[in-house]
Amino acid sequence: MAAAQAYLIDAVRTPVGKRNGGLAAVHSADLGAHVLSALMERTGIDPAAVDEVILGCLDQIGPQGMDVARTAWLAAGLPETTPGTTIDRQCGSSQQALSYAAQAVMSGTSDLVVAGGVQNMSTIPMMYATTAAAGFGHPDPFSGSVGWVRRYGDAPVSQFHGAELIAEKWALTREALTDFSLSSHVKALSAQAAGFFDAEIAPLAGVSADEGPRQPNRAKVDSLPPITAGGRITAAMASQISDGAAAILVASERAVAQHGLTPRARVHHISARGDDPILMLTAPIPATAHALARTGLSIDDIDLIEINEAFAPVVLAWLAETGADPDRVNVNGGAIALGHPLGATGARLTTSLLGEMERRGARYGLQTMCEAGGQANVTILERL
Repeated sequence: MAAAQAYLIDAVRTPVGKRNGGLAAVHSADLGAHVLSALMERTGIDPAAVDEVILGCLDQIGPQGMDVARTAWLAAGLPETTPGTTIDRQCGSSQQALSYAAQAVMSGTSDLVVAGGVQNMSTIPMMYATTAAAGFGHPDPFSGSVGWVRRYGDAPVSQFHGAELIAEKWALTREALTDFSLSSHVKALSAQAAGFFDAEIAPLAGVSADEGPRQPNRAKVDSLPPITAGGRITAAMASQISDGAAAILVASERAVAQHGLTPRARVHHISARGDDPILMLTAPIPATAHALARTGLSIDDIDLIEINEAFAPVVLAWLAETGADPDRVNVNGGAIALGHPLGATGARLTTSLLGEMERRGARYGLQTMCEAGGQANVTILERL
């Protein structure tokens, strides 16, 4: 008996707004509502046929609280009969939302599921839920845990610390890290000029293009101080704080036939793996190895790759370990240039990956990203 398939019908995103930029004043539910409405319009699907909406979001507090997936669906004026679920796997939240949507479809329990994510980091700063809790006298997530301290001691649990450890472990120089970071902007600006992102973006609040990419100024970047005293990681090597949302329609074979849909790709593989939570950002390496072993593919079989640019050393260490062709990786820039609206980035990567696979006639595309806690998701898509 053939395995059930999960098909990607379409995907859409907002432009990625920079911190305090054009999308800063948009309520998180309205950010999500915008892409949900655009997805329904683009696919022509009857919204009442959607079984579930699953959105990723971090810092689920204030305008991002109370199950923002459900709120966004209702704010879009869509049917009350469709439930919503909001999930948090840190930076990989909306990629995990896609995994859950695909699993629901492949299991036969759902036929049409919307996956995506939303994040307004201008309104709700990164780690706000944790800092807000601290204001009420609650400890940070690790303080006071006997088991955690017994296992990991008092080592800093910080993405900045992890990025420095990776740069040190893989002997990545500041010059190499800077070269990679500047190239992200160059590639993103080139993609924008060529109109590569235009079809995937639903303009919002007068913003029609990603606000992050800018012309590199090497002298200015070289003058930046390291984030950590004595380190080599600067702000220019980190993803940008951003606002945005993205949504993907996932369908079963039955739904494709019933609704006359034309899939753009199918989900070839989904998985997630963990690694050292102190290094934190290295999990894409074992996660990619696991995904390739499960599918029988080699890294050379993958035509295009999106690995989230949380920090420059994440991608460079991954390249060193996987032997992937750099010319197939983040070909239109990454989060260092385009931004990283945490809960939405996974779905944003999928949306952009689909478009580039179609432009190039690629068969396989792989997406992965590091996540807090030393985790990583991997999704492999096959273009149809």
